[in-house]
Amino acid sequence: MDVTFLLLYLLTFIIGSVLGLLVSYKKHGEIYIIQKIDIVALIAAIIGWVLLFNFALFSKTLSVLIIAISLLLIGFVMGMRPGYGRKETVIGIIVAGIIWIITNYIFII
Repeated sequence: MDVTFLLLYLLTFIIGSVLGLLVSYKKHGEIYIIQKIDIVALIAAIIGWVLLFNFALFSKTLSVLIIAISLLLIGFVMGMRPGYGRKETVIGIIVAGIIWIITNYIFII
C-alpha cells in the first residue's frame, strides 16, 4: 500500500474526529447524561462501517475514496465527546458485520 493512501486515511479519520468533537460539544453542552441514541451519529456509523467492510466490492481507484469516506464517518462518531457515540459505533459494527456476511454469501454463490 502506498504511503500517500495511508496519510489520506489518517488525515480523513483525524478530520472526522475533530468534526465529531466539535459537533458533539455544540449539541451537548452538558456531561454525558442523555441516554438516547443519536440518529445522525447512528446513520453515520452504519454507513461508515458498511463502506469499510465492503470496500473490496468496488474497483481499486474507487475503493480508495470509499475507505477515506468511511474513515471520515467512523472518525466523526468515534471522536464525539466521552460517552457519546459508543452505542452508535457498536450498533454500526454489528449491522455492518451482518451486511458483510450477507454480501459475502451472495457473491460467493
